[in-house]
Amino acid sequence: MSKAAQLVQLLREEMPISLAPYRLPKAEVGLVIVDIVNGFATVGAGNLAPRAPNDQVTRMIEVANRLARRFTERRWPILAFLDTHEPGKPEPPYPPHCERGTGEENFVPALEWLSDDPHATLIRKDCINDYVGAAEWTPARGQHGVTHNRCVDWINGHRLHTVIAVGICTEICVADFCGTLLSARNHGLMPTLKDVVVLEPGCATYDLPMETVRALGLPETAAHPQAAAHHIGLYTLAARGAVLATEIEGL
Repeated sequence: MSKAAQLVQLLREEMPISLAPYRLPKAEVGLVIVDIVNGFATVGAGNLAPRAPNDQVTRMIEVANRLARRFTERRWPILAFLDTHEPGKPEPPYPPHCERGTGEENFVPALEWLSDDPHATLIRKDCINDYVGAAEWTPARGQHGVTHNRCVDWINGHRLHTVIAVGICTEICVADFCGTLLSARNHGLMPTLKDVVVLEPGCATYDLPMETVRALGLPETAAHPQAAAHHIGLYTLAARGAVLATEIEGL
């Protein structure tokens, strides 16, 4: 057994998570798609894109697409975040990626149809945390300005009971968004919201094992074994109150 496999096995033993089917309630539900763009999920599309086909990423795209089509068939709301940075303004500590005008910032081909779907709300954001990226600031003379959050507005406008989240990366963007959303829910910003569901098959992260890091001459701190990072992301999400689901029943 490889060291990476041993690590995953140890994590599952010492940091177990509970995954189960989630049955949709008889209440309003919305789908959130986190950053499934070319720059993160299309092979060879950029600095942070997969270098070769990856089973976990492929599965994520297929699950997200299938789920999104079921939602739009039922005229249920979809919120999709698209990582979009202005040229020359990278997001530390990462190299330039998903810059406006490069194509990296757009949906992967399988999800391009959402760009014109009337049930989908698209938000382009320039930071890791999609919830923060949904905040808009309107300057006012003599004042610091007024802010509102489009994600909060979307949830409250549809009076959502449940939000189902899919996307990339499990322990970075997905975890940041869902963790912040849960805190905002607990703070009372979205009175109808009860469940934040993370659909495990619809999530993925990137793979950069230690042997690859060393071969590329990168610092060892860049190591990112996919399965271990994915598990840690799910564990962290559960610890913050997210529901971890293997599938969505009732669609």
